[in-house]
Amino acid sequence: MSEILTGFDWLSNVFETTNGRLAVTFAAVGVLLVVLLSYRRLQGWLAERTRPLYSDIISVSVLISTCLLSLAVVLGVWDYTSQIQSVYADQDLGSDVIARGVFTFVLVIGTLIATRFVRRVLREVLGSATAVTDHQREITHRLSQVLIWSVSLVIILGVWVDDLGGLLVGAGFLGIVIGMAARQTLGTVIAGFVLMFDRPFEIGDWIEVDDEEGIVTDISIVNTRLQSFDGEYIMIPNDVISSSIVTNRSKRGRLRVEVDVGIDYSTDPERAGEIAKTVVSDLDESLMAPSPQVITKEFADSAVVLGVRFWIDNPSARRFLKARTVAIHTIKRAFEDEGIKIPYPQRELTGRAETGGFRIAEDGTRAASDSSLDPQENDMDDSAEPDATDEPTRETKTGTPSEDD
Repeated sequence: MSEILTGFDWLSNVFETTNGRLAVTFAAVGVLLVVLLSYRRLQGWLAERTRPLYSDIISVSVLISTCLLSLAVVLGVWDYTSQIQSVYADQDLGSDVIARGVFTFVLVIGTLIATRFVRRVLREVLGSATAVTDHQREITHRLSQVLIWSVSLVIILGVWVDDLGGLLVGAGFLGIVIGMAARQTLGTVIAGFVLMFDRPFEIGDWIEVDDEEGIVTDISIVNTRLQSFDGEYIMIPNDVISSSIVTNRSKRGRLRVEVDVGIDYSTDPERAGEIAKTVVSDLDESLMAPSPQVITKEFADSAVVLGVRFWIDNPSARRFLKARTVAIHTIKRAFEDEGIKIPYPQRELTGRAETGGFRIAEDGTRAASDSSLDPQENDMDDSAEPDATDEPTRETKTGTPSEDD
């Protein structure tokens, strides 16, 4: 061992001046920097000419050798090897310690090579899978790194620590304490991993979570970021998403648009439905398959409500709003051309015959036909009073005339 430590003592005799020693030191550090900067390029160059595993081994060996050689040159030129030798003798470092150190060093290098090899394998295996995104491949690589380095760390601790079981028990209790203190954060992180692999939505999808709606801009381990249609950025914790109902409007690549339109009770619903269906079928935004559809939904207060449905592709908020707006305008023009009336909301007021009903006075105010009218009828709110000046198209009011009329 002493021969190894004193192997570069001759450099201190050759370079006796400070300037010479500084020059040698800068040269050794410069060579190390060159190797560090060209390490990736060297690895890629070797990977093109040999197997990837061999290129990793050779490139790492070159890097380690350069580091050790540069360190030895610097220690030798400044005559520090004798001091290291004396420290080694004073500490009485035996061959057992040296063996452990060498094993640890080799294990660290082997772990580094193993992580690179696993990353390359994952890239080749998962790269051809269209169902796996780049984000999921990166997460898989990070998890494999954590697993490999954890196993390596346990082995290294087993080499240097005699009572490894007690250390692991203490680490387990520490992990329990940390988990109890940060259970909300850990739950969010776990939910983030579940979202990344379950893939209910991806970046660029239009989703709705509870009352929040927008485009997914980022999916991290902790939260999911949305950009609302008002230009606001919304961050939703992943545990909230995992426990909520998520609506993905972009999942199937198409979206149904529905427009409700009311027609007058005197209009034939089938005829109005055929006209509306023909109109939306001719829209540029409407898909031919599935074909547009018109259903009769309900008898409303003033109209029969029809639901006009059609589909659009590549759904987004802009395309949805544009298609809906164009459909409303086109249906309205078509109904006007065909003489189909879209009625205003109307209210019909009637009075009880036994109380004399309502009378419309000449000045446009309400008048009671009999002094014995029901007090509740006399106390009606003025807002319910008929106005002779009201437009008949907006509100139709009929009353039962009294006997005096």
